[in-house]
Amino acid sequence: MKFVDEVAIQVKAGNGGGGSSSFRREKYIPMGGPDGGDGGKGGDVILVGDQGLNTLVDFRHQRSFDAQNGNAGKGRQMTGRSGEDLQIRVPTGTEVYDLETEQKLGDITEHKQQLIIATGGKGGLGNIHFKSSVNRAPKRSTPGEQGQTRQIKLELKVLADVGLLGFPNAGKSTFVDAISQAKPKIADYPFTTLYPALGVVRVDAESSFVVADIPGLIEGAAEGAGLGIQFLKHLQRTGLLLHMVELPAYEGMADPVEQFHQLSHELEKFSEQLQGKPRWLVFTKADLMTAEDSQELVKGYVEAIGWQGPVYCISSINKHNLNALIKDIAEFLFMEE
Repeated sequence: MKFVDEVAIQVKAGNGGGGSSSFRREKYIPMGGPDGGDGGKGGDVILVGDQGLNTLVDFRHQRSFDAQNGNAGKGRQMTGRSGEDLQIRVPTGTEVYDLETEQKLGDITEHKQQLIIATGGKGGLGNIHFKSSVNRAPKRSTPGEQGQTRQIKLELKVLADVGLLGFPNAGKSTFVDAISQAKPKIADYPFTTLYPALGVVRVDAESSFVVADIPGLIEGAAEGAGLGIQFLKHLQRTGLLLHMVELPAYEGMADPVEQFHQLSHELEKFSEQLQGKPRWLVFTKADLMTAEDSQELVKGYVEAIGWQGPVYCISSINKHNLNALIKDIAEFLFMEE
């Protein structure tokens, strides 16, 4: 399924039904008074969170949504039936914006959470409301109000506990494959990952956390270079970033120290909030060299970077240090809760 994380749609709430102008017509009451009922309310347009969805691709096929109109009132003080609300399912993690005002209307973060984004019009008043001592037979009734029409933008930001940050071919997808049941595409060339993938990491029978693998970034990502700008936003909801750097740099890529500083700069340019998130440094592909060589390289890179935070050296292929990293992530996340 194609991953789509941003769409613009139009929603139209239902119009209210018109009020009735009616008079009693009964056999033994020749001069019956007004008895026109009110119109029914128009249906609302409601977004509903669905944790079973992970993309907005369905909105590429339908861009306009209309709720049902209310029915008109009738005689004998019969109120018209209200229009049915229109419920639209969206993935959890969807932010909603009004395109005309750029106002944020809400954020769907929980399963079955509801957000009214367009309100149905009120029903009109029947002529019974206009009876008075000086006007015992009013013919006046009011039309129903128009339902709200809105142009809105839906923006999906994946909900994950841990986000993976790194250049293409840094070993992020292999890492997710090794620690979870997710099956991301893996190959020996850059830009294997073309859209975010989520993996659930089971710590024990009662606890787990979610890892988000996003496409690899390159220098200039915050300005739109490569695939990164489109997906940097997906890291904003995570509680922890794993900055992954491959030990033997991929051919044609910058050395690990330069990679680290380039991506740190991209984070800072994109979002101060993202730059300030807790971040751990993880060196990958340790299986491609001896333990002594990898330890020596890591020590040199950490000193050159000036890194003061947690450091890990792992191999997703032979599972080296994966259990220790998972254990520390779980302790960090659950402690935060």
